Amino acid sequence: MNAIRKPIVERAWCAIPAYNNGGTARDVALACRRELPHVVVVDDGSTDADLAALLADTDIVVLRHERNQGKGKAILTALRYVAERGGEFMITLDADGQHDPADIRQFLPILNDSPTAVVIGARRMEEGGAPRVSRVGMRVSDFWLDLETGLTLRDTQSGFRAYPVRYLSKIRFAGSRYEFEVEVLARAAWAGLPVRIVDVAVKYREGPGWISHFHAFRDNLRISLMHARLVGRRLLPWPNQRLVRRKPEWRRELFRHPSRFARRMLKEHHTPAELGFAAALGVLIGALPWVPIIPFPFHTAIILYLATRLNVNRLLAYAAQNLCMPPFVPLACMELGYFMRKGQWITEEKWRQWFPDLSLGGVARELWQHAPGRLYDWLLGSLILGPVLAVLTGFLVAGLAASFRWRWQAHQPISKPKSQISSGEPW
Repeated sequence: MNAIRKPIVERAWCAIPAYNNGGTARDVALACRRELPHVVVVDDGSTDADLAALLADTDIVVLRHERNQGKGKAILTALRYVAERGGEFMITLDADGQHDPADIRQFLPILNDSPTAVVIGARRMEEGGAPRVSRVGMRVSDFWLDLETGLTLRDTQSGFRAYPVRYLSKIRFAGSRYEFEVEVLARAAWAGLPVRIVDVAVKYREGPGWISHFHAFRDNLRISLMHARLVGRRLLPWPNQRLVRRKPEWRRELFRHPSRFARRMLKEHHTPAELGFAAALGVLIGALPWVPIIPFPFHTAIILYLATRLNVNRLLAYAAQNLCMPPFVPLACMELGYFMRKGQWITEEKWRQWFPDLSLGGVARELWQHAPGRLYDWLLGSLILGPVLAVLTGFLVAGLAASFRWRWQAHQPISKPKSQISSGEPW
């Protein structure tokens, strides 16, 4: 006979990482205790107050790091503690008072229905008076997580989240500070854990007791390096560890409804930023020297592989490489590469001597005859000209896509508001 399942409030724990938040940590912890019976505070080497003494009159557990190790380490410390005591879910939120602990109630139905899901509490930044730089940083992080996971996520830097303890305990992490919060989403998605999103309130204010330990340069640099690490891992051909198996829907659709599959391919990853990145990727690879005998298969295979791994629109990336077909871009790359080697531009007489026929076939034949020098100039010049053309093309495509989308939305009838709970699922 199956054992009676405990109510969700008894299976969920609340974890609060705190560092020098003596003015707000107690109030946040007590508010969380009113929502859940199990609350643990991780004092990450605070020097402004003794959190254990502040909470001594409560049943809230306080764990302490003797020195500051970072928010990521504090969350992992809480994770181990909760796992050892049989907790199934861990809801984390910051100790600075920006989150409303009452929003914990919104997480519980999702966790009850999707026990393997990671849930992000997406902050309503505009309502909470968030600084513009924070909103921009959030969107940049969302964009990179989209490339790394293929999920359309919001507020990937929010500290208000829920994790499935058993699954998260099996994943290894490299980040220890704020970069942990983007790494955990990427690795959880790679492991097959679904990611859900729920809107939550946020409150930014100035005054006594309000402390933020996010360092604009240092922590953004750590986050950027983590994104670079995640993108690099994503490009590797071997798969990640899968904790939850899900059959991809596209395989069934490819064979059962090929026309529907083609339409989905045309529309996949089609936000303006994603389309711009896809076009930039195609131009960047297309500018590199190709083997004259197999020009299209060589570049096409690389572009399709990179576009698939980075979750961008494959058809647009493939089409964008054609902008770099001979003769114009290759000859411009050779001109630049020759100048970088010799310190002077190629004269018209040399051009006529090397390439009497500027057609695609003529350039290919001459490249075979003068391959070592010309291909080297082409490669050297493409390393400079390729990224420049890629950035220009990316911004142009993104701008056009945003303009078309704005015009299209302006002519659409007003629809009913979507449900507050949304999902970050790849098609």
